Amino acid sequence: MEGTLYLLPTTLGESDLHHVLPDYNFSVMNQLAHFIVEDIRSARRFLKKVNPAINIDTLTFMTLNEQTSDIELPALLQPLKEGHDVGVISEAGCPAIADPGAAIVQLAQAAGIRVIPLVGPSSLLMALMASGFNGQNFAFVGYLPITSHERIKTLKMLEKKAITENQTQIFIETPYRNHKLMEEIMETLLPTTHLCVAVDVSLPSERIRTLNIAAWKKQIPDIQKKPTVFLINR
Repeated sequence: MEGTLYLLPTTLGESDLHHVLPDYNFSVMNQLAHFIVEDIRSARRFLKKVNPAINIDTLTFMTLNEQTSDIELPALLQPLKEGHDVGVISEAGCPAIADPGAAIVQLAQAAGIRVIPLVGPSSLLMALMASGFNGQNFAFVGYLPITSHERIKTLKMLEKKAITENQTQIFIETPYRNHKLMEEIMETLLPTTHLCVAVDVSLPSERIRTLNIAAWKKQIPDIQKKPTVFLINR
């Protein structure tokens, strides 16, 4: 009988695990001996926080990150095919959401292996919840283009969708580029378009605010090098 693939959310930064993860997650993680992780060192630290008494050296870790090739993926399913339950741990938040873990979930589904997602923090959904924007029609578009010209073009396209379809547009940026992106948002979008800036979601320093562009121009937030989710709507 094949094992079950558990998707194990982690914290989005330095916060109390019990503030963001339900007790059931802890019981599941304490029963697993096989893990597919984005980074072994951070996964070991996380599991040690989950259970300080855990014997890390008895656990098996397999790496799945952006450098993992398609050829390497099938081998990650082997413990499952041998009947072992396996947990997938992302670097932050929910596995398979804007995360390499999606690749192993796709393979598991194709192989008929049971996949169970556990409850945990998702900066994207939590930002949407707190934004006041349309939660029935939304799109997560990931990272915007790197070049300024293409990024501005994309922002205009997303704004048009938000205005004409009332579809909330959600996107992120590498934290050290946040200020540059914020500047381009201010220069590109209409003064009446609404922007939600969600910073350090689920952390003690969390700040989530929705204003129109005209209002944001009077109070640009300090978001450089801080994990941030951007949302726009009409």
